[in-house]
Amino acid sequence: MKIHPRLICSFLPLLLLSGCKKSSSTQESGAVKSPASTNASPPAPASAPNASSAAPGTVADAGASAETSAKMAAAEWALKQDEIKNDPNGQWAIQATASSTYNDAQGTAGWSANQATGPPNVDKYGDDGAAWTSKTPDGGIEWLDLKYPKSVHATEVRVRESCGSGTVIKVEVFDEQGGAHAVWQGNDPTTGLNYLMVKFPKTTFKTDRVKVTLATNVVPGWNEIDAVQLVGTDQ
Repeated sequence: MKIHPRLICSFLPLLLLSGCKKSSSTQESGAVKSPASTNASPPAPASAPNASSAAPGTVADAGASAETSAKMAAAEWALKQDEIKNDPNGQWAIQATASSTYNDAQGTAGWSANQATGPPNVDKYGDDGAAWTSKTPDGGIEWLDLKYPKSVHATEVRVRESCGSGTVIKVEVFDEQGGAHAVWQGNDPTTGLNYLMVKFPKTTFKTDRVKVTLATNVVPGWNEIDAVQLVGTDQ
């Protein structure tokens, strides 16, 4: 599909909440689809620090050390993403509905609920039509409800946040009679392009449905979810 609004993510200074903003300009971009305790997976690697302020005799060594650290962080991040994406006990959503969608998007249009189905496909932190977002920013409570291919005894839910991260306040799974069970409620520590990983004791019932609730007023700007993985086993 083709997405027309060009989206730009704005970052606020360190220690401040960061949010995403949509620009007023227009350009074509692709948007095709190709965590109870919580942890955010290793953050996306930052660029190497500028060593220009170091003493002359240490500039080269400091630069080399920073470059090595940056490469190691990048490799660790990539390995973790790959491990999650290919987890044999993990499955990606096949259907999704939401409280609202940007521009009232339906079907497979950009920012529609269905953009949160399938494996992650947003490569950079920022506003992207390949992820779901609500109709308006900072509006308060919004939710994303997802269905999975098979019912499992769940042990974990992984929410991949791709813009305005840190706004998830509750994760629920549903039993076979349709009853909701909150497996996590709290403060979302996720930053950047990353996962909120909600781990909990194996459910006694099987589930094939997950609901993620956000408080979009917590982090200014657009808050987007790229994909949500349900982890569990048959027994």
